[in-house]
Amino acid sequence: MAQAFENAHVADGGSTPAATAAYAKAAARLIPALVFLFILAWIDRVNVGFAKLTMLSDLKLSEAAYGFGAGIFFLSYFLFEVPSNLLLEKIGARKTLARITILWGLNCAAMAFVKTELWFYVLRFTLGMFEAGFFPGVVLYLTYWFPAARRARINGLFMTSFAIAGIVGGPIAGLIMSTMGGVADLSSWQWLFILEGVPSVLAGIAVILWLPDRPREASWLTAQEAQAIERDLAADATAVATESSFKAALADWRVWLCALIYFGIVSGNATIAFWTPSIIKETGVTDPLRIGLLAAIPFIAGTIAMVWNGAHSDRTGERRLHCALAALIAAAGLAATGALIGSGGTTALIALTVAAIGILAAFPVFWTIPQALLAGTAAAGAIALINSIGNLAGFVAPYLIGISASVTGSATSGLYVVAVIEFTAALLVFAFCRWQAVKR
Repeated sequence: MAQAFENAHVADGGSTPAATAAYAKAAARLIPALVFLFILAWIDRVNVGFAKLTMLSDLKLSEAAYGFGAGIFFLSYFLFEVPSNLLLEKIGARKTLARITILWGLNCAAMAFVKTELWFYVLRFTLGMFEAGFFPGVVLYLTYWFPAARRARINGLFMTSFAIAGIVGGPIAGLIMSTMGGVADLSSWQWLFILEGVPSVLAGIAVILWLPDRPREASWLTAQEAQAIERDLAADATAVATESSFKAALADWRVWLCALIYFGIVSGNATIAFWTPSIIKETGVTDPLRIGLLAAIPFIAGTIAMVWNGAHSDRTGERRLHCALAALIAAAGLAATGALIGSGGTTALIALTVAAIGILAAFPVFWTIPQALLAGTAAAGAIALINSIGNLAGFVAPYLIGISASVTGSATSGLYVVAVIEFTAALLVFAFCRWQAVKR
């Protein structure tokens, strides 16, 4: 990944030496920190999927109750995300990201002490409330540092955090679940929440010291480098025709189209995030550590696909097909997983890996599409709106699969439904997202 950070600043036609140096510094300074923060956020959001392996029996929760609790996170996420991003635009990224990270870490640790179904729902809801605004906040924050022609590549580097979290999160969770049960009279799932919540609190404190809000505030950029970035961003803002107001964004049908498309993409992402351990368990694997190790495989493949797709999209200047084809691959992989889940571990895992490749590859390119429409307050509100509506799929998809598992004993029918949703997103991108092009 270090080489990827170096490659992220390769000059597009006309870049000055000062701009090239500035983007190299910004990528090397900001992206690793933001990746690390999102890895923590993702692990704390989805570790309930590993806790589920023993928590359900301890708390006597049904599969449907788990699906509802896993998904209710996204309802509060939806409610609080737009206000969080609008606040970020006013008070800055550093304060906003620090507040979010500290609070979600405390909430994650508190999950260890859940005793009832109601409190499971309450803490999942408050986790979504506290984390709301983090992902769209980072997407918005990166627009303060990198112009449009560089964003698919930069988004891809940041969004490798989705995949890296799956790569490292699974084995770590599996190790904790395998070794910590009974320590200090706590169950393994309780230790999982505690040991994965505390690092987020510490990381939130570190954000205050590490992340500047804007290029002009970065002590590690020269004045000439900061001015070069500001000039490129000003040129981008001039090229965006839509009014810079949130009201204008709400009136733009393309913003709502992007929200619908993102709903489809996130439905697949939520599925692999919350159900990969259970899907692997359905193939006959029972050891938590082995489940964790196997769960890393789809995310390793997804990491490679995500970085490649984002870089290739920037290099060719094409967005629509890069996003639509990735979503089609995701739909095919999810459908195949549903068909193969009962036939053996290897084939189902291959299908799940194909799904992860498509799902993760779609993300970095997708976010360049709405960013081409808006600037300023409009961008802050629209990015949060798109993300919040899209993330309602994070409620719908796990709940559908939970109902499927409760009624039929298998996640198969739920996976078919999510595959159709993903396929619909691909069709919408292909048919309607024709306004987006990178000027080279």
